[in-house]
Amino acid sequence: MAEHPEQTADSPDSPEPDDRALERVIAVRAREYRQAVGLSVGEMAQRVGISKAMLSKIENAQTACSLTTLSRLARGLDVPVTALPRGMDDEREAVFVPAGHGALIVRRGTRVGHEYARLGSLRGAHKRMDALLVTLTEQSEVFPLFQHAGTEIIYMLEGVMVYGHGKSSYTLHPGDAHLDGEAPPGPERLVELPIPFLTVTAFGDSPRH
Repeated sequence: MAEHPEQTADSPDSPEPDDRALERVIAVRAREYRQAVGLSVGEMAQRVGISKAMLSKIENAQTACSLTTLSRLARGLDVPVTALPRGMDDEREAVFVPAGHGALIVRRGTRVGHEYARLGSLRGAHKRMDALLVTLTEQSEVFPLFQHAGTEIIYMLEGVMVYGHGKSSYTLHPGDAHLDGEAPPGPERLVELPIPFLTVTAFGDSPRH
C-alpha cells in the first residue's frame, strides 16, 4: 500500500497553487473569440478601445485584466463576461487512483462473488460521473440488476459473459463495450471466469442527495 501514496492537496509532491491560471484561461478564451470573428490583434484592440500592446499582453497572459477591461473586452467580442474565464473551475477537479487502490464497496452482488472497487467520482454543478472496476469471480444463479438514472458504459477486460439490458442480451468478450440507458442492466450468465470489467456511469441534471 505504501508504494503508491495518494496525492492530495496537502502532500509535499502536490503542485503549488497557480496564481497565473486565471490570466492564462482568459488569454486562451480571448484569442479564441477574436480569431473566431476573424479580426487581427490591432483591429480587435481598436474595437475594444485598448492599445494593441495591452491586448497582446492579455492574449499572452502577461497581465491581469481589471474588471473594466474585462467588461470592455467581452463587449468587443460580443460574449458574456463569464465566457472569458470559462474553463477555470472545470479544470480543477481530477481523481488519480493507483493500480490496486480502488476503494472496495459493498453492493447487493457482493455476497454472490461480485467485487466492486470504486475508481473515483467527479461531481460538478450539473453532472456526476462514477467509475467502478467490477470483478465477477464465482458462478452464481443470482445476478442483481441495477436500476440507475444515468447512462452507463461497460468495457470488458477479461472473461466472457452474457449481459442483459431490458429484454435484450449481449455476449461480451474482452475489448467489447456496451452502453445502456435507464433499463435495469446486469449479467445473465457467466461463461468464462474471472470477469473483470470497467463500468462508468454518467448522471446529468439530477438532484443531489
